[in-house]
Amino acid sequence: MPTPDTVLNRRTLLGGTAAAVAVAALPGTGRASGDSPKGLDRSVEALTDELRDDLIALRRDLHAHPEGPGEERRTAGVVAARLRACGLDVTTGVGGHGVVGVLRGAHPGRTVAFRADMDAVPAPDQIPGGIAAAHLCGHDLHTTVGVGVAEVLSRLRRRLHGTVVFVFQPAEEALTGAAAMLDDGVFDRVRPEEIHALHCGPFPVGTFATTAGFGLPGRDSGAITVTGPDAAARAEELAARIAALGTVSPPDGPEGVERLVTDFVTPDGPLAEFVYLRTRVARTDTATEVQVVFRCWPEERYVTLRGDVDRIAREHGTTGAVFPEDPFPAMACPVEEGDALHRFLRGTFGRERAIRMEAAVPFSGEDYALFLDRLPGTWTFLGVRSPGAEVIDSYPHFGAFTPDENAIGHGVRAMSLWLASRAHGRG
Repeated sequence: MPTPDTVLNRRTLLGGTAAAVAVAALPGTGRASGDSPKGLDRSVEALTDELRDDLIALRRDLHAHPEGPGEERRTAGVVAARLRACGLDVTTGVGGHGVVGVLRGAHPGRTVAFRADMDAVPAPDQIPGGIAAAHLCGHDLHTTVGVGVAEVLSRLRRRLHGTVVFVFQPAEEALTGAAAMLDDGVFDRVRPEEIHALHCGPFPVGTFATTAGFGLPGRDSGAITVTGPDAAARAEELAARIAALGTVSPPDGPEGVERLVTDFVTPDGPLAEFVYLRTRVARTDTATEVQVVFRCWPEERYVTLRGDVDRIAREHGTTGAVFPEDPFPAMACPVEEGDALHRFLRGTFGRERAIRMEAAVPFSGEDYALFLDRLPGTWTFLGVRSPGAEVIDSYPHFGAFTPDENAIGHGVRAMSLWLASRAHGRG
């Protein structure tokens, strides 16, 4: 998930290979007819527990070898090897270093997909900045959960209905990987009816924050050229006036982040609508330019905000603002599927384990939006905050980000059961 936009750097504030697992059948996997998802619960839990140490080792291996957007060659190789070892039909090189694995159950059903992003956070997008790419957004954990779900469900293949497509995506931090995979025909061979994803979030480990009707804002930008002998001073005035259109600012320190997390789950709270906006004055030998980057919620506000920026620019004696053809789209999560997942998690794990997001996250973007433009689905926060830990330890992009590895098992169990239920036609 890309973080605080430093002026024009896109950032998202919140937001040895382990041995391959052989495909081994548990007792009961030779049944002639497929089990209902509820009937798989104990087997999924047992397999998740069995794989726990191996999956933690996998996550640590990926964490120790971070690869930035578009550079995920080693990560993709590890993922492809694990998927092949458990018998999936694997395609590599999709949209760059993307990997797609297809698991077909033994019984008829629906086709559903799970997406996991693989890239690390580039140094400029880390808080407060880093020296090299690092896994500070949890993509190493997302990838591990995806591999774990594939390994669990592959062992239960003879009891499964339908088909599960595993999409391991490169270059999410650059907001280019999803588009590249779609352009490369990621769903041409096997088209899912829906797609699902998890993302690390600053919630207690073992909980899930569903996002029905919410998600993450898109991103827009504009540029205004200021000319004349007093261009530099006028540009600074213009930048300050445009910056005043913003309604939210990145949190300052742990207390601010704690308030932000509370706002995420507050109905009709301070984040029901927002504008997150940053400006920068850039000077060249021939011109002075005011550059603007902004995120809005709801998405319709981009039209109004573009008009406001252009109006202010003209009032300062310029020819107006220049914008790209369209903003990068918001990730607005479908209500029907999100509500279904929320009910499923509550029914499977208990009411206290399923939290509802009541607002979008102002400082983040997600190119998973492009998948949701094609398919219905869900995108859910997987709680990774250890008991007693500081909130910035579980908030993506902070240098202190240290997710609780117990979250891997919770994610694997939840998504194994959820994907099995959706492929079965239930849930």
